[in-house]
Amino acid sequence: MNKQRPKHLALHQIKLPLPGIVSILHRLSGLLLFCALPLLLLMLQYSLRSIETYTQLTEVLGHPLVKIMLIGLLWAFLHHFCAGLRYLAIDLHLVHDLAQARNSSKVVMVVSLMLTIFIGIKIW
Repeated sequence: MNKQRPKHLALHQIKLPLPGIVSILHRLSGLLLFCALPLLLLMLQYSLRSIETYTQLTEVLGHPLVKIMLIGLLWAFLHHFCAGLRYLAIDLHLVHDLAQARNSSKVVMVVSLMLTIFIGIKIW
């Protein structure tokens, strides 16, 4: 039982499998959505307050950097939604083995990115 274990874990050297990456991105996208919620509610308030604030908001939202940030927020929503459906399927025991778990994580990544690209092109 005298195994040589590392004293310090080098996290940057660990190769994380795709389901682990999807899990971390799910948590990060949820955090991003939670932190962006006050800004989104403020934008809703400005859009409903008066025609002047609405036109100011549309001018701000027309800026390319703001559009890129909103597309990033769109990706966060779509990834969080797709990964949430994946975790729901896992909890309902619809995903039975490791191969299905890996395939479902690939599906989450592809679907969330493709939907983000498709909707991002539509709204640009």
